[in-house]
Amino acid sequence: MRKFKIPVTPPTTSKSIRFPNDIIDQVENLIIGKDCTFTAFVVEAVRTALDDIYNE
Repeated sequence: MRKFKIPVTPPTTSKSIRFPNDIIDQVENLIIGKDCTFTAFVVEAVRTALDDIYNE
């Protein structure tokens, strides 16, 4: 069993980017009723994409 570690919130920087409205709508619909923010979803999506790229 993995030992519990208190998570550390990494430093962040605010970036303003534009999303197509249809993507915003899709993400917002997916996270309804979940403990997830738009930002958290996008950060995880980018992390996954970077992982896929670097592990090809």
